[in-house]
Amino acid sequence: MARSTLYQLVASELRRTIYSGALAPGDQLPTEAELMLAHQVSRNTVRLALGELVNEGLITRTPRRGTVVRERRPLLIHPQREFQPQPSPGEAREAFAWAVSREGRQPSQNIEVSIVQPAEEIASRLELADDELAVVRRRLRFVDGQPYNTNDSYFPLALVSGSEIARPGDITRGANKVLEELGHAQVRMVDDIWARMPTSSEVDRLQLQLGTPVIVYVRVGYDEDDTPVRVAVSVLPADKHLIRYELEGR
Repeated sequence: MARSTLYQLVASELRRTIYSGALAPGDQLPTEAELMLAHQVSRNTVRLALGELVNEGLITRTPRRGTVVRERRPLLIHPQREFQPQPSPGEAREAFAWAVSREGRQPSQNIEVSIVQPAEEIASRLELADDELAVVRRRLRFVDGQPYNTNDSYFPLALVSGSEIARPGDITRGANKVLEELGHAQVRMVDDIWARMPTSSEVDRLQLQLGTPVIVYVRVGYDEDDTPVRVAVSVLPADKHLIRYELEGR
């Protein structure tokens, strides 16, 4: 039997064991020697099979524990709910923090705020002139202490200068609420979503496992005058996120 077929069979058996729950997140896989004996294959075949599962994001190799099953609990995202009113107005929270908390998980984030000459892609989405600047709020978001995604939100400097959006620090009620207070509530959104492999800096920031693709999610928000007031660019590791849209027919 061809070696490629052998390692795929071993990988298939291990994959089935993981998906069935027989091996739960955090459980240790058998050693290479044990897998060689159980499947009557060579060490190289076992390593090829394990490498395939690493690339799929199902397992990870750690220096002290060996090969273990990865946590596979994706964060469920409902993009259409970003502008829905929260049930407790007196306890308004930024949309991401609210969504994570609803799942009984702990959100946190690191925030950097700066004034930039935006890249052409961002400037064109904001309909900025060549010399116009933007405020960007760059966020590295965590769930239960693990880096989960990045979110870079761009706003025209002329629109938000002097507001909380242009100042460092968290905005508990969210930047969308500040835009509304400035007279630029977002009434229409346009989303673009695509997948790609991560850049080296994204691998480092998000602590991505080998072979993990990312989802790029860009949302442009428009006010009542149909003027773009925000461009939000999120980079979401594909193994940690599930995006769900709900559409109602007439």
